[in-house]
Amino acid sequence: MLSKKMEAALNEQIKVEADSSQVYLSMASWAEIKGLEGIAQFMYKHSDEERAHMLKLVKYVNERGGHAKISALKDPKTEFGTFQKMFEELYQHEIFVSNSINELVHVSLGEKDYATHNFLQWYVAEQIEEEALARSILDKIKLIGNDKGGLYLFDRDIQQINVESAASPNMGM
Repeated sequence: MLSKKMEAALNEQIKVEADSSQVYLSMASWAEIKGLEGIAQFMYKHSDEERAHMLKLVKYVNERGGHAKISALKDPKTEFGTFQKMFEELYQHEIFVSNSINELVHVSLGEKDYATHNFLQWYVAEQIEEEALARSILDKIKLIGNDKGGLYLFDRDIQQINVESAASPNMGM
């Protein structure tokens, strides 16, 4: 059984994951209308992944005797200036999510909720991967600079970057 404090913290993370899905969906739409099809597809996949993270939390809260709350979402930004700025925002957003997950882990330890602590380790590992991926993409973007040919190749190649699929059988859902 979840404590009220743990349930509230998990419900806040459900909102963070849902908001994240919306942020990446907005980035996908922006990239698509700019003709950046590869980036758009990458962001659509990322949006789906964040929604899957949210659903995993919803199921966990409900299975542990809590009530997962679905709340209103913030309107995400719809303009990003350049694809470089958009990926910088993606990286900063992943850092925000990592901090949120770390706070959840802190709450789980304070509540002596070792089952939730164990459950959250998947999210901790996932965020390490997410931040590393975002950093790696930013490094590639810095190499490109303002080279249009480089942007074309990057847009094509980013489709090949393996975002952990929301449909992954090992999601534990």
